[in-house]
Amino acid sequence: MGAVRDYFAAIGRTVLTLGDGMAVTFSCLLRSPVTIQYPDRIARPVTAMLPERSRGLLEFDSAICTACSLCERSCPIDCLHMETQKNEAGARMITRFEIEAGKCMYCGLCAEACPTGAIRHTREFEAAAGDVELLVLRFVDAPVAPIRPPKKGEPLPVGRPNGSILRKILPGPWDRPGAAR
Repeated sequence: MGAVRDYFAAIGRTVLTLGDGMAVTFSCLLRSPVTIQYPDRIARPVTAMLPERSRGLLEFDSAICTACSLCERSCPIDCLHMETQKNEAGARMITRFEIEAGKCMYCGLCAEACPTGAIRHTREFEAAAGDVELLVLRFVDAPVAPIRPPKKGEPLPVGRPNGSILRKILPGPWDRPGAAR
């Protein structure tokens, strides 16, 4: 007799569980959706909706770099590559600065280490590519002279607007026809 009672108790639990599941399902059917229809049906760009301190793709502003290599040394996974050389006049020049966006874990240690803010996170996050080599962002085409490090009390140099350098290097949603920015 106990086996029959256990059998019907299991059926009862199954019906109650099924009823609970269906109640959750039907309550979701009656709610308005919270999913954003990205990228087609949004009122403003997603990057404008992100918080100010969001950690998107990294960009490098060579105009305010001191070539101290603190960013490269602070990167725990070596996804930053910087090279400097002396030119004919003996002045130091930045000849290479690359960020491997496919390897970067966006920890922010490089941006914290930079004394001038030459490397920083943008709000851009779309970096899809068919080849991982396309995710190596090269920021220096021709040798660039680094700036003199600011002394204590001097104001930090002002760089270009956040995200403006990256948009020139990496194709993204801003290249789509009719994209609002």
